Amino acid sequence: MSESPGELLTKISKGDEKAFADFFRLFEKRLYNFIKQKLNDPFEAADILNETFLEVWRKAETFEGRSKVSTWLFGIAYFKTVDRMRKNGKVIVDSDSIPEIEDDSADAMACLLSKENGAHIRFCLEQLKLPHRTVIELAFLQDMAYGEIASVVDCPENTVKTRMFHAKQLMKNCLSNRLGGTV
Repeated sequence: MSESPGELLTKISKGDEKAFADFFRLFEKRLYNFIKQKLNDPFEAADILNETFLEVWRKAETFEGRSKVSTWLFGIAYFKTVDRMRKNGKVIVDSDSIPEIEDDSADAMACLLSKENGAHIRFCLEQLKLPHRTVIELAFLQDMAYGEIASVVDCPENTVKTRMFHAKQLMKNCLSNRLGGTV
């Protein structure tokens, strides 16, 4: 498969089923893991994954190219996940009320993602509220820039920076407690 995601999306918009299958294979695992981390339910995650790709099939022509294809795709998945959480009665805390404090340093968390501390990191990630966990996952697991994350979660870039700042602080505190103050 030598076609870019954008080229595949163009073909999908014209009804090309092979391009859709290639697109699905390209993003399936990353997108499924992203959704599953929010819901912690593999069956619901698979359901939302299918809904997301169905949306891609139906609305491929609406992609305007103002962001990366992956940003557009993860945005669809994010909002479908949030809608499902609301429908299931899970509380989603809006962290927009937190005062904005900019933090551009993505490298501060890179050391935390080492293999030996993986279980502690997963535990602490699960303790974060959805807005904080989402920015961490998109930045460090999906390698998205703050501008892309802002597009995915549909909020200003400064809000993403604020959420990242608070998420890092919460992660640091959680890991410090779990590791006996060594973070």
